[in-house]
Amino acid sequence: MAPPGKPGGWEARFATSEAAKGWESLCQTARSSTWEAWIILSERPTAPINPARQHRLYGPLAYREVGGKRFEQWQYEVTAGGRIWYCPDSDRRIVWVVAAGPAHPKATD
Repeated sequence: MAPPGKPGGWEARFATSEAAKGWESLCQTARSSTWEAWIILSERPTAPINPARQHRLYGPLAYREVGGKRFEQWQYEVTAGGRIWYCPDSDRRIVWVVAAGPAHPKATD
């Protein structure tokens, strides 16, 4: 279960059940780092302080469709291999978590 968002902040939601399962795996392997990621996603999903850890994806991964709308796709590096991919919906202030997991995503190999 996800904690509620801060008033005026972004609401993080899972776009798929697979993303939720991957998040749970991240929590089991890197609880503290996953909690830090949740805070960043709900407070500043598009304003990275550490661009090596949080940045937009590019090329064929630059955009993703969620609920029939096209969004920019971002990545947050939780651990050396663990990643969260998310799509910020600026109009609704929702961060759609589209993929998460403790292993490096195969799509970027």
